[in-house]
Amino acid sequence: MPAQRLLPSDDHGMTTAEYALCTVTAVAFAGVLYAILTSDTVRDVLTNLVVDALGSGF
Repeated sequence: MPAQRLLPSDDHGMTTAEYALCTVTAVAFAGVLYAILTSDTVRDVLTNLVVDALGSGF
């Protein structure tokens, strides 16, 4: 008794569609990170962190 396939046999282009979806998701995530990291609050926190680290006297 041959095994039956659950997926259709004509799935050409699925890899391309998956890469496209991952690319769009990565760009959206990068946009969100850019918006967060360029906000005034995060910029102030990072600036204070660097200033404190440089002024710690190591």
